[in-house]
Amino acid sequence: MKNAMLTVKPGLTWLSRLSLYIAGIGLVAMTVIVGWQVFGRYILNDSPSWSEPLSLHLMSWFIMLGAAVGVRESVHLGLDVVRYVMPPAIQKAMDLVSLGLIVVFGIGMAYYSVLLAMGTWSATIPVLGWPGGVDFFPMILGGAMIALFALERFIDVAIGEDVAADILVQEAA
Repeated sequence: MKNAMLTVKPGLTWLSRLSLYIAGIGLVAMTVIVGWQVFGRYILNDSPSWSEPLSLHLMSWFIMLGAAVGVRESVHLGLDVVRYVMPPAIQKAMDLVSLGLIVVFGIGMAYYSVLLAMGTWSATIPVLGWPGGVDFFPMILGGAMIALFALERFIDVAIGEDVAADILVQEAA
């Protein structure tokens, strides 16, 4: 299992970084779009109708991609007081249960988002002209990536390897 993880980790690191870059580009693009909307509304007295739905769609993408990267790097807010007062074996069990639940959550989110996308595909997003199901693409990909990254961390904890967050912190130091 350890050798398999060593083989897979570079690809997951690449996917994580790519997700972070895409999320950053989406954030910048959304900022430019909202800036254009404000300029259009107050200077040109003609607000573009496409700017708000597109910026909300971009926001969904960078939130979900950022959340997935946060799962991999273990940077989400947590209340770990109880965990840290437990013996190491209990801490490991708590981590495995927590990560297992995150895997299940990510799979569930992706699965039910696929159902929502299929159910709303025939509708049209009015201003953009896209199928309604497109709105659920960030949740589908985000859920799958959350599950994938949580599974990576689950396996790391189970085999006693440093988790991805520890490795990234060491690289930055």
